[in-house]
Amino acid sequence: MTDTTVSTALRVKQWDDKAHREYVRANRFRKYMGTDQNSIIQVKEDLTKKKGDAITIPLVGALDATTGPNTGSTTLVGNEKALPNDGHRIEVGVVRDAVVVNVEEEQASPIAIRNEAKVALKDLQMRYLRNSILGAMASVNGVAYGSATAAQRNAWAVTNADRVLFGNSTANYSATHATALNNVTAAMTLTRDVVSEMKAIAQTAKSVNGDGLRPYTYGEDEETFVLFVGSRAFRALKKDMESVLTDAEKRGKENPLFTGTTSLYWDGVVVREIPELGTFANTASTPVTLTPTYLCGAQALGVAWAMRTKTTLRSETDYEFKRGVGFMEMRGVEKILYGENGKQWGIVSGFVAA
Repeated sequence: MTDTTVSTALRVKQWDDKAHREYVRANRFRKYMGTDQNSIIQVKEDLTKKKGDAITIPLVGALDATTGPNTGSTTLVGNEKALPNDGHRIEVGVVRDAVVVNVEEEQASPIAIRNEAKVALKDLQMRYLRNSILGAMASVNGVAYGSATAAQRNAWAVTNADRVLFGNSTANYSATHATALNNVTAAMTLTRDVVSEMKAIAQTAKSVNGDGLRPYTYGEDEETFVLFVGSRAFRALKKDMESVLTDAEKRGKENPLFTGTTSLYWDGVVVREIPELGTFANTASTPVTLTPTYLCGAQALGVAWAMRTKTTLRSETDYEFKRGVGFMEMRGVEKILYGENGKQWGIVSGFVAA
């Protein structure tokens, strides 16, 4: 009798699938990712099953309610409403990295370097995905914020004038992006009022025949937005909410004042701390350190996978002296935009003092 054994190829694939699930799950944004149109970060994996270098996420706006319904015996033929629709195309590209060690160094190490490298690479994949998401949030019409020209930033500010907040008031807005940033003073930190203002902007933004940005819905009819903020902004909000947390939250060591929680809740908005959201200085005569914030509703961003994580081995081994292990995947991460001018579909961008 000959026992059946699982081939090496199958074992590796199982490890790859497990590693892919684990690193995505460990990502700070995992709980906000999903495959349907209600998800804050919509995930598409169609290209893992068919060829292509890009995938389009369909965007459907609300029907126009301003003209009212057809009533009574009014003829409906010829009075139908057009369904607003568009799509955002996400291109995918290869993401990969690796670790290599020679036999001599591996022998000298008290740890299994190659096995530890797999763990480290999984963590690296997670950080790469997180950075891609943060970069997409900050992007200006598909251009990295740090690389965007003044003209590109100004065009973005004009297109998204109804879904951006500088400091603590819409009065700080300027079509010149740098001027708007300079209108943010050191006193304009993240507070409860700013959170509520960003929510109000989301609810009243000029959406496509709709009523503001579409929130994330859960349960029967509960709606919420998620506000991603850096550590300094989160600290300022926690300080501003101190009396609320003292009086309205649970007593004892489980109170958010003591737990070091990374989430707060105010006015129907989940405020989530993302330490990697950095800071920068404006160009005012007395520069102020600022930090971006992003209030997200449904379909704020899109993630497209064409190749899930695959383990790779170094093919050139110098007569088996060097051994390497790596990973490779093919994906794209982008902020979802609507229309020719690139209006943010599900994000209100804010800038506060840090």
